[in-house]
Amino acid sequence: MRSRMNVRIEPWSDADLALLYRLNVPDMLEHLGGPETEEQILARHKRYLEVGTKGTGRMFSIVLLPEFETVGNIGYWERIWQEETICEIGWGVLPPFQGRGIAAAAAAAALASAKAERKHRYIHAFPSVDNPASNAICRKLGFSFIAECAFEYPPGNMMRCNEWRIDLYEKF
Repeated sequence: MRSRMNVRIEPWSDADLALLYRLNVPDMLEHLGGPETEEQILARHKRYLEVGTKGTGRMFSIVLLPEFETVGNIGYWERIWQEETICEIGWGVLPPFQGRGIAAAAAAAALASAKAERKHRYIHAFPSVDNPASNAICRKLGFSFIAECAFEYPPGNMMRCNEWRIDLYEKF
C-alpha cells in the first residue's frame, strides 16, 4: 500500500526480523523502556507475524521508495484499555530516516488499511509525553488529544503518555 510520500508499507514477513534488530537500539527505544533481549525480539517477531492471521491487527515494514530500503515498522493491534478492547497504532523509523515525514506517511497508509477492514471505528496512539515527534505526527494526521495518562509499556514499566484517538469513519 502506498502513501502520499514515496513510502510503501508491506505486510510483516520472516525477512523483517533483521529490521527488529536494527530498531532495537537505545536511540529508538528511549521512550519505550530501552532495548529488548534476544528472547524478547524473537517473541515480538512472532507476535508481528501472527497478528494478521489472528484478525487482531496488522504489522508492516516501512519501505522508502524509490530506493526500496526498509526504514521502519508500523502497525495496529487490539489491546485492552480501561476495560475495553481498543485498536492501538504504533511506529518506529530508524534514526537516519527520521524527520522526513516518513512516519506520518506510513501512519496515513496504515490508518487507510485499518479503515478498509471496517473492524474498528477508532484507533488510539499512546506516545510518551517526552516524545515530541510522535505527538506531532498524531496532531498532523488529525488525531484528537484525549488526555495525559499512565500507560504500562513494556509490561512492568509505567510511563507517562498522551492518549490520542482518531475516528476512521470521519477522517479517512
